[in-house]
This record gives sequence, C-alpha cells and structure tokens, in this order.
Amino acid sequence: MTDPAPSLQLRAMRDDDLDAVLAVQAACYPPAMQEAAAVVLARRRTAPATALVAGDGAGVCAYLFAYPSLRGKATPLGGAFVLPDVPDTLYLHDLAVAPRALGQGLARRLVEHMHGAGAALGLAHAALVSVQDSRGFWEGFGYAAAHADAAALASYPAGALYMTRPLMTK
Repeated sequence: MTDPAPSLQLRAMRDDDLDAVLAVQAACYPPAMQEAAAVVLARRRTAPATALVAGDGAGVCAYLFAYPSLRGKATPLGGAFVLPDVPDTLYLHDLAVAPRALGQGLARRLVEHMHGAGAALGLAHAALVSVQDSRGFWEGFGYAAAHADAAALASYPAGALYMTRPLMTK
C-alpha cells in the first residue's frame, strides 16, 4: 500500500511563495512577532541562496531564512539582513513549520540542509536567536547560549536567547 501523505520537498524560496510563507508565519507566531511582507520579501532577495521552503501536496508548509553574518551579531525582529564583506557565521533568523506538517522531522531537515549550505560557503559558525521556549530544540543541534548585541535582542519577546555552534571543524 502506498503512503497517502505526499513527500515533503525542500527548495529555494521564490517571490511567489510570499503569501504561503506569511500564512505559515501567522500560524506559528503571535502577531507581535510576525514580520511584514516587505521585510520577508527583502530578506529573500538579499540572501536567496539561504532562503528555503518545504512543500507538501497542499503547498508551502515550512520555511527557513538564514544569511551569512558575523558571530555575535543578531538581526533585530523586523530588521533587514545586512551581509558583511567577510562573513564567518550562518545566521538562522526564522524557522517555522505549519501545524499540518509537525512531527515529520521537517524542521530537522531544513536546519541540517542549511548547516550544509553554510559549511559549503566556508562559514565557521552558525547562530540564531531562540524564541518561544525553543532553547532545548536548538541545544539538540549543538547550539549553546552566547553573547550578542543587547539592542538587537531587546526587539524580541522576553526570554529570547542568542545561541551559537561550530559549523565547520578544521
């Protein structure tokens, strides 16, 4: 018997994914943490190689935004991605999985794919801001609390935590 659930496919995000990405964002975050359509689109255009979506038979069901950055630098909520001349860190800004796709290992696939992309870019570290009590999830990938710009962290809800991990070992 065949599995009735369609397989989940990862691919680069496109401009025409915007409405679906915003719908996933709305299903995963409270209004105060949702970022505007113009911000989301600008991020995709700034770092297209590190903007991924996952799709199932019903369309986009998850996404991950990341970009090459510097260790210790966090992007404020709603802030623009700024690409440094010589990045050393893959900054994972936003990972969201729609409720219909939970429990299928999709978040893990997206993160592992992005870690591979960061390593291929020659970046030594990965970093992120943990929100919504996700610290344990990120610790499972080897992330640990680290110091970051307090002003950027202040744009997030209470409990936000900057975390890093080695991406490549030399």
